[in-house]
Amino acid sequence: MNLPHETRPVWRRAVLYGISAATVVLVVALAHEVMLPFVLALVIAYVLTPLVGWVETKKVPRGGAIVLVYVLVLGSIALFARLTAPRVGQELGALRREIPELMRDARDVWLPAAEARLRAVGLAPSLGEEPAAHVPAFVLREEPDGGLGLDVGSGVHVVASRGGGYSIRSGDEKEEAYDSSRTIADAVGASFAYVQHNALELVRIGRDILLGLSRAVFIFGITLMLAAYLMLTRERIMGFFESLFAPRKRPDFRSLVERVDRGLSGVVRGQLVICLINGAFCAIGFALIGLKYWPVLAIVSTVFSLIPIFGSIVSAVPAVLLGLTQSVGTAVVVLLFIIGVHQVEANVLNPKIMGDSAKIHPVLVIFSLLVGEHFFQAVGALLAVPAMSMAQSLFLHFRDVVDRDDPERASEARMREAPPPE
Repeated sequence: MNLPHETRPVWRRAVLYGISAATVVLVVALAHEVMLPFVLALVIAYVLTPLVGWVETKKVPRGGAIVLVYVLVLGSIALFARLTAPRVGQELGALRREIPELMRDARDVWLPAAEARLRAVGLAPSLGEEPAAHVPAFVLREEPDGGLGLDVGSGVHVVASRGGGYSIRSGDEKEEAYDSSRTIADAVGASFAYVQHNALELVRIGRDILLGLSRAVFIFGITLMLAAYLMLTRERIMGFFESLFAPRKRPDFRSLVERVDRGLSGVVRGQLVICLINGAFCAIGFALIGLKYWPVLAIVSTVFSLIPIFGSIVSAVPAVLLGLTQSVGTAVVVLLFIIGVHQVEANVLNPKIMGDSAKIHPVLVIFSLLVGEHFFQAVGALLAVPAMSMAQSLFLHFRDVVDRDDPERASEARMREAPPPE
């Protein structure tokens, strides 16, 4: 069958694009372990592009604008880390020392008190304590040959004496000086023997640490370079993708890109701004409440705020638990403060910063978070909502395209595409 002359290029182009798309998907699937710099570069370029564009409006060349933005952002992060690292390190050290004590309090004080209260109101059975069985230290028994045997119980040690014979020591009794010296000498000798026999393994561990650090620095540098290229050539990149469509389809493509950008700008850029504001609110509020380790908890709240809904719930748990170690009133005040912060986020920050174009139904947000975490763990949870935003934008765009071909829905589609009144 001979196709009309005008349809042949269309089918050839469709076949070419299909094969190219399948090849790209195959390459990405096979090289997924090295895709991290490219994904991070896309995120960095998307977040920093508005700032680079603003600097360009001050008559600064784009390359210089990218360098200035990098210096500003990286310098701010380094300055923040320099100012907060000593305090955060002290707080983490104190928290690490206090955790065993908190666990002992929970085991020896809080749990028995809770159990006693449950028993008092009849919610737990009253259990009598059985006396511990008495275990004798020594048992003298008669051997079959008529002799006597001595069994030594737990907590008692028979140790060879220096002058000959044996001595009996309790389990918690400290050894004499010569025994301690001998133990230390044995430990030192064992350490040298371990190093001697495992020198290659230790060298391999050190090599792996150095390689890991070198790889991290290399990936960081590659990521910044890729992001800079993406920002520097963003018009060429968009022009290439636009050229893949027929001239009459290019307005629809530009409309799709604008819709996706409106959604992602709220989800990605807006969420980053909200995280910083939440972190500042939490730092000020926790400090005024007098909550212990408030710098660490403020950083935890900031990081977990990157994940909508679930991040806020998870970040509230350690703050309330540490508040309980001080008093019940402190924990209640902390909980009420966190609820207030998230009410401000939901009713003030989200509408003002994200805008209506980035709104995704909470059911879709929870669904995307559960699916992303299930298949891709923490990375999936971070990227779930942006992916849902893109999917929603694609659906709404193609729905509007289809509605324009329906005379009954054409007017409704034009109303949806019209800009909101000022």
